[in-house]
Amino acid sequence: MVLADDEPLLLAGLRTVLEVDGSVQVVGEASDGAELLDAVDVHRPDVVLADVQMPGTDGLAALRILCARPDAPPAAVLTTFDLDDYVTEALAIGVQGFLLKDAEPEVLVRAVRDLAAGGAVLDPRITARLLPRLARGSLPPAAPQPQELTLREQQVLRGLAAGESNAVIGCRLGLAEATVKKYVSALFVKLGAENRVQAALLAQGWGVT
Repeated sequence: MVLADDEPLLLAGLRTVLEVDGSVQVVGEASDGAELLDAVDVHRPDVVLADVQMPGTDGLAALRILCARPDAPPAAVLTTFDLDDYVTEALAIGVQGFLLKDAEPEVLVRAVRDLAAGGAVLDPRITARLLPRLARGSLPPAAPQPQELTLREQQVLRGLAAGESNAVIGCRLGLAEATVKKYVSALFVKLGAENRVQAALLAQGWGVT
């Protein structure tokens, strides 16, 4: 994975935390958005974690460029700033997760593994704050209600709400991973969601768990 943060001590600490059990390897580091994009080009990582506020090209600007690439690796924001504007912009550009730096080490390690497997991750504190906004009617106007989805689509949506990867959903439902991918793509269209995190939030807002 590639890790981006402009504070050297924090960057070193995060690397130690993430690599502690041997299941995650940090292959590249960056101190700003431009370095992040260069590191991704050089190392071709499975996952990218980036801070929001960095000098020069900031994290969100770099992730916007990265997520627009057809071969972009799963990416998540890792920051101390859980402002709604940051969360909204991050989800809009297509990141697969939003994490806070004060999360427990095992939570961060598990999040990286989930991202690498194709899942989506969102700090529970952010989810708890966003769900009331969904309940107040901020769902896309064209989004169907859960009962308008087929049974299989509802089952796949439950997996998205739980942050499961396509492989895990397929194993649980007895479906090929490629088939699950087709269901996920269809759900994005039906829900008006840009990515797995948005679909998961919509599902959680409905109470589909």
